Amino acid sequence: MAPYDLSRRLVAEALGTAMLVATVVGSGIMATSLTTDVGLALLGNTLATGAILVVLITVLRPISGAHFNPAVSLIFTISGSLPKRDLGGYVLAQFAGGVVGTICAHLMFNLPLLELSSKVRTGGAQWFSEGIATFGLVAVILAGIRFEQKAVPWLVGLYITAAYWFTASTSFANPAVAFARSLTDTFSGIRPVDLPGFWLTEVSGAVAAFFLFTWLLQPAAS
Repeated sequence: MAPYDLSRRLVAEALGTAMLVATVVGSGIMATSLTTDVGLALLGNTLATGAILVVLITVLRPISGAHFNPAVSLIFTISGSLPKRDLGGYVLAQFAGGVVGTICAHLMFNLPLLELSSKVRTGGAQWFSEGIATFGLVAVILAGIRFEQKAVPWLVGLYITAAYWFTASTSFANPAVAFARSLTDTFSGIRPVDLPGFWLTEVSGAVAAFFLFTWLLQPAAS
């Protein structure tokens, strides 16, 4: 398949991130409108997010690589898979798409277009969780590409589904999605003031996974 030009790749990244955020935010709103059980609401939010990741990565990966995540784009730039000149465009498209996704979710549920979140997500446990969540995400992507490329959409979707539950932060693992979620004062939100801690540990976890798995996946010299 011939490579797609940058404009089409950026649109795919923006569209995919928008649909991902619309799913995360929208399913959170729907869940809390149907139940007061926080655990059940989180389960609904989890299943919708994992499912849409499988779909989006499957249909948009041939166009842009289906990063939908600045931390992932950074890793592919470091590895040489994404040209350095394209990284800024990818990150901008992902952040812009995330904001559009929040707006779309709010419109669907008759809420103000954007609202700053008041949901507190801070502290060492939350930050460490984000580092672990993003480390695992990048590890799954790198190992999946190496050993079972066709399974990558499912691997990522299933990993995020699990990480919603085994991390204290519910696994944002994505700076652009975290920013978009700071603009919704609903179930999936995060206070804007809490973003820097999440961003720092997400990028750190991604870079740590890259260096470890670059070594781990390299065959021993015969």
